[in-house]
Amino acid sequence: MPRPLDRYEDLKRILSQMGSAAVAFSGGADSTLLLKAAHDALGDGSMAVTVLSHAFPQDEADDARRICRDIGARLETIEFDVLSVPMFAENPPDRCYHCKKALFTAIRDLARANGIQAVAEGSNVDDDSDYRPGRRAIAELGVRSPLRDAGFSKGEIRECLRELGVSACARPSSACLASRFPYGERITREGLLRVGGAERFLRTVVPELSQLRVRSHGGSARIEADAAATEAIFARRGECAAELRRLGFSYISLDLEGYRTGSLNEVL
Repeated sequence: MPRPLDRYEDLKRILSQMGSAAVAFSGGADSTLLLKAAHDALGDGSMAVTVLSHAFPQDEADDARRICRDIGARLETIEFDVLSVPMFAENPPDRCYHCKKALFTAIRDLARANGIQAVAEGSNVDDDSDYRPGRRAIAELGVRSPLRDAGFSKGEIRECLRELGVSACARPSSACLASRFPYGERITREGLLRVGGAERFLRTVVPELSQLRVRSHGGSARIEADAAATEAIFARRGECAAELRRLGFSYISLDLEGYRTGSLNEVL
C-alpha cells in the first residue's frame, strides 16, 4: 500500500499535468493538502480561492488566510450570497447540487479571468460513502478532484500533512452550515448565523480537537459531538443551554449517538 508521501508525489504529478489550477480553499485539512501540492507543483500557476458567505464560519476564512501565508500561496476571495441561489433556501435533498453549481461557476470564472486553466476541489475517496449531490455539479463543470484521483483517504490526508509539517492536520473537519438543517426546513440568514454562533460558542467549551455539529430542527438545537466534547458540554450544560437560548433556540439536546458525518442524510 502506498505511503501518504508517495501518494503526495502522485498528487503533484496530477496537478502538474493541469498546467495551472485554482484550488477551492476552505482552510480544512483536505483543501490544505491540495493547495500545498498545487503550490509545490505549479508555483505561480496555482492560487487559492476562498468563499466568503454566511454559510461558512468566519473562522474558516481567517484560517484560510493564515494557511495561505504559511504556504506562500496566492489567495483570492469571492463574496457569495448563497441565499440568492435558486432552490438553496428551500433546502431540497439536492440543495448541494444547486449551490455547488453556482459556487464553482463563480470560481471557474475567476480562475479564467486570472489565466488559470483548471479548478480543483478537495474530495477524497472516503467521500464516496455518503450522499453527495454536489458531485454532479462538479462533474458537469469539469472541476477536478485530485485527492480522489491520487487515492487519498481522510486519514492519509492528515498523516501526510503531519509528515509535511503543516498545522492544518489538527483542525477538526467542517462543512457548509446549510448541512445543519434537515431537508425541507427553510434556510435563512438568521438560521445560518444562529447555528454558526452556537458552534462557535461550544468550541470555547470543548477540547481542542473535538468534533461537533449543532443541527437545527425548527426552534430546537440537537448537538452532535464526539465523546470528549459531549462530556465537556454536559459538565457545563447550564451555561451552554443559556447561551443557545440567547441565540434563539427554545430547546437544546445532546444526541446520544454522537457526531457522525452526514447524519441528516440518514432519512433519505
